[in-house]
Amino acid sequence: MYTLKKQEGCARRGELETPHGTVQTPVFMNVGTAAAIKGALSAADLKTIGCQVELSNTYHLHLRPGDELVRDMGGLHKFMTWDGPILTDSGGFQIFSLSSLRKISEEGVRFNSHIDGRHIFMGPEESMRIQSNLGSDIAMAFDECIKIPSPREYVEKSCDRTYRWLVRCKAALAEYNSREDAVNPGQMLFGINQGAVFTDIRIEHMKKIAELDLPGYAIGGLAVGETHQEMYDTIQAVEEFMPKDKPRYLMGVGTPGNIIEGVARGVDFFDCVMPARNGRHGHLFTWNGIINIKNEKYMRDDLPIDPECDCPVCKRYSKAYIRHLFKANEMLAMRFAVMHNLYFYNKLMERIRESLEADNFEQFRGKYSKLLDTRI
Repeated sequence: MYTLKKQEGCARRGELETPHGTVQTPVFMNVGTAAAIKGALSAADLKTIGCQVELSNTYHLHLRPGDELVRDMGGLHKFMTWDGPILTDSGGFQIFSLSSLRKISEEGVRFNSHIDGRHIFMGPEESMRIQSNLGSDIAMAFDECIKIPSPREYVEKSCDRTYRWLVRCKAALAEYNSREDAVNPGQMLFGINQGAVFTDIRIEHMKKIAELDLPGYAIGGLAVGETHQEMYDTIQAVEEFMPKDKPRYLMGVGTPGNIIEGVARGVDFFDCVMPARNGRHGHLFTWNGIINIKNEKYMRDDLPIDPECDCPVCKRYSKAYIRHLFKANEMLAMRFAVMHNLYFYNKLMERIRESLEADNFEQFRGKYSKLLDTRI
């Protein structure tokens, strides 16, 4: 159940109750695709850095180690020893990225595994079965992520099919949740809005899926080639037609500035591989912008990554030491960088929530929206 506690313009401060705890929103979900954060962070580390929701991927866990194995091990929470809320992505985006290896039909998608090439079929029922086996708190509907740009006619047909798939997802998950051996009988289904950057298609699709009265709704198919302004315009157009009493999730977005602008347009949930991926390459977020820790100017810098940051890395280590770790190709470099970046993102969300509670979100937005995305 979602409770809207406060609002400033379209920006919302709320909370969502899940079987594994209450999520304070707006929130950033820390991406652990294969039940692990890339960069050697454990479930215990996630607690330390303020993670509220961990996000894993249906497609990857289905391929390895197998969702049935995860179920037999007690579900994803027990398997990775994370006792907080988990969201599982449906695998639609990963299948979208396998464009040369897949074939879409009304039933679902046939594709070849990127690991060993074996033939796999996934449709709405299969995606729900896999996610039921994983036992996440939030299961995402199986959809087609449409590439941008795409012809209008194709986008219309794809959205119609995604709607029919959503109806099948709802029925399938209800059936799985009702079983006595369900890993997590309180698992919730979020529907996904699609439509590329055709505003009218997006709105019509949102109206249709809203009628299904699902526990939450996502805006999918963005951050895949369109401009930031096109993304913002799309969110703004769709927001008006999203149920006010349900959480809204903008999938796969984004930079700190994108998140602040998303919150300003009514979004509650975010996820992105960016903080971990960029961290592994030495690009670190600070409250004054983005630094590349590999730069020579940090060779003798005895200050932390960000003097304003109180993450475990900034409390103890200097930029000079972390730069040395990267230059020496030490695994510890990636761990420290990812830990700092994810802490930064979780702290960003905390400060956004605080600004909404204090009625000064617009002031926060004005100060940080562009600054945090600036390369120093």
